[in-house]
Amino acid sequence: TLRFGLLKGCLPSAPPLTLHRPPVPHEGHEGHDHGHHAGVLLDRCQGIEMDAVAVTEEGIPYFFKGGHVFKGFHGKAELSNQSFAELDDHHHLGHVDAAFLMHFPDKPTEHDHIFFMLDTKVFSFYKHQLETGFPKDISEVFPGIPDHLDAAVVCPAPDCEEDAVIFFKGDEIYHYNVKTKKVEEKKFEGMPNCTSAFRFMEHYYCFHGHQFSKFDPKTGEVHGRYPKEARDYFMKCSKFGDTTDHIERERCSRVHLDAITSDDAGNIYAFRGHHFLEQDAGNDTWAADTIESDFKELHSEVDATFSYENHLYMVKDDKVYVYKVGEPHTHLDGYPKALKEVLGVDGPIDAAFVCQDHHIAHVIKGQTVYDVDLKASPPVPVKEGSFTLFNKVDAAMCGPEGVKLFKGNHYFHFQSVKVMLMAKAIPEEHKTALELFGCDH
Repeated sequence: TLRFGLLKGCLPSAPPLTLHRPPVPHEGHEGHDHGHHAGVLLDRCQGIEMDAVAVTEEGIPYFFKGGHVFKGFHGKAELSNQSFAELDDHHHLGHVDAAFLMHFPDKPTEHDHIFFMLDTKVFSFYKHQLETGFPKDISEVFPGIPDHLDAAVVCPAPDCEEDAVIFFKGDEIYHYNVKTKKVEEKKFEGMPNCTSAFRFMEHYYCFHGHQFSKFDPKTGEVHGRYPKEARDYFMKCSKFGDTTDHIERERCSRVHLDAITSDDAGNIYAFRGHHFLEQDAGNDTWAADTIESDFKELHSEVDATFSYENHLYMVKDDKVYVYKVGEPHTHLDGYPKALKEVLGVDGPIDAAFVCQDHHIAHVIKGQTVYDVDLKASPPVPVKEGSFTLFNKVDAAMCGPEGVKLFKGNHYFHFQSVKVMLMAKAIPEEHKTALELFGCDH
């Protein structure tokens, strides 16, 4: 399958390429399309039109703008030439028109090569090195495809009739057959002109300005209520505009969760950035609100949370906040307390959970799991074990069905803590937005 999207800005997809010279000394971020390495700070929450988007083999989306790249859903821009120096050597990397990863095992000469389109040229990288003979003319490598592209996205069968790359230029759409090299021009009537595009979690997205539309790669048809705001679903921004449907945004966001737990009554709380989702026990619907509104002492950005004896324990940096579950939740006097005082471990931690009817908090820090007896004072963390399946997790929760570990856009289910620690292979991945929150797109 092809796992990358390609677009108009630079697009990485693999570990960073080696840098052959010191980076430009100014780490500032430019604020217009083709300024090379200017010093204006880029803030993607201000509504930037990205040049390109792609997902690396590790599943991390890269968003490109001018000479910069945003890695993942939050964080600051980095200079693209720190990851793709050879492009800069040849072309003074002010922008990339399109890029994608060829991921076709049955095409060994191009499998896992990353292609970049810049103006009239195409670059091919393999294992972080520019392939001999490149750059070449786009017309030589992809006959029938025009220069100065706007966007591109890979489309494996059966999403397309055959393995293909879809190229966008203005309102012209080109389906390039990877095997036969034939080009079919298509009309995508209902779709706006794409400035970038990518394939993510088996769906196809066309970005235009700071909005996006989900489209059918065969027909270009856009189903559902689009366009939507890109900052709601593909970026971690605290607030913008009052037109946003917060419940849909939080359910359908592709940004990873910061923390999740279910309380003794079975109510689920999931935290991300400045917002949280809540599902009452026995109810299939979710409600969303700001963390500030219900947990004002926390404000935002929770590291971990777990439930114990009708209280929610919230960990942020090296502090623990405790709330009695209720309407409203009440913050306990004497808190926050130091994480070391409450759980006996130093922060930051990645996740924590308590399984039903137990008084042991399982604390995950990197690849190590500690057991902390919540009835003991002072707390004494005991190293329960390590797991090598993941180098890091974003969140975790435990319930009647076992343990769920959350990483990126997915969660992984284990029957018990013991099974999780003994596992030798990563279990089936589940889509968080679709399978936990019931998002339909």
